[in-house]
Parts: sequence; C-alpha cells; structure tokens
Amino acid sequence: MYDALLFDLDGTLIDTESIALETGLAAFAAAGHPVDEDFMHRLVGRDEPTAASIIRAALPAADLDAINRSWRTAFAEGVERGLPLKPGAAELLSLARQPLAIVTSTGRAGAHRKLAIAGIAGSFTHVVTLDDVTTPKPAPDPYLLAASLFGFAPGRCLVFEDSETGAEAAHRAGCIVVQVPDVVPSEGRWAHHLAPDLMTGARMAGLI
Repeated sequence: MYDALLFDLDGTLIDTESIALETGLAAFAAAGHPVDEDFMHRLVGRDEPTAASIIRAALPAADLDAINRSWRTAFAEGVERGLPLKPGAAELLSLARQPLAIVTSTGRAGAHRKLAIAGIAGSFTHVVTLDDVTTPKPAPDPYLLAASLFGFAPGRCLVFEDSETGAEAAHRAGCIVVQVPDVVPSEGRWAHHLAPDLMTGARMAGLI
C-alpha cells in the first residue's frame, strides 16, 4: 500500500519534547523572562532559526544567546540521560516492511546523536535533517527530499508526525499524513488520520 514510511523524530518517535519544555521554561526564567507553556508550545516543531524569530518578536529585550546557551546545555544533559521511545514506536518500527526515513527539523549532528541514544539509528535508510534543506518545515521540502531519496512519489509515502508544523509540511508535499499529537493538542487540520498513538495511527492508515 505504501512504498516508504517517513517519521518525524522529536515528539513522534522519541520523547524529547517534555525535556525541551522543562529545560526551556527554566532557561527563560533564569534569564529574567519567564514564559508559560502556551508560549513554549509555539516553538514545537520549529527549526531553530524560526523559533529564534518567534522569541525575538515576543521578548525583544531578552538575551537570546544566553538563554540558548543555558537551554542547550540543560537539554543536552537531559538527552544524555536517555531518550524513551514514544508508545508503540518500537513495535511499529519492528513491524514495518517498507524502507524507513527520518525527516526532522533538528540539525544533522543532533539528529544522529538522538537516534543513537534512543537505540533506533539502524532502522532508517535515510535521515533528512535541517542541514539538508534550504526551506524547513512547514515547507514541503524536507518530505519531498525524503521521497526523492527513495525514488518514490510522495503520495506513496506514509508520514508520522506530532506537530502542526510537521503535518503541514508532509501534507503540502503530497504525502499521506498520520498525526499523533504530543505536548500540543491538535484538531488534525493537515492530517489524513488523527490518532492517539502510533499503532492506532498505523491501523487507521491501513498499514497493519
């Protein structure tokens, strides 16, 4: 039914979003610019330059470099302590008979590091990162690139995403989209299937 399965990484396969939320809130507070979870949710699924633009617009007086240094350090420490897989991730990866790729807004080094820590690096033929495209999600470019690396039409690729940003990118690329919201609820505007977990989404899409 599908030629390839394309997965977002953070919040879809691995539970990094909760680490990012906790350490981000702490970094902003320590810098004297406390923010709430709603503000943090606006950054979910965004590449770093886009997230920085959102922060600068909302907090023009903030020392963004200092906040980022503090946030990156705390986040990296959290990641190194271990990255649990999202519910159903291990089962779905083991059941898949199609070739698999990661499509993430994380940079290349960070993406490969997370995959190694989570123990799933060997599952994927391709890893498309922020460093591989000029226009990141929600533009369709990352998913178009992933499909082209396999030589498949985007419409033959099933995508698993958690965020609105990622689901929009996959939808605009012409892929079939399963959205499993993580820390931010969604009405599934860009999804063909809105699911509570990965395995339910796979069933809804007819994959298993």
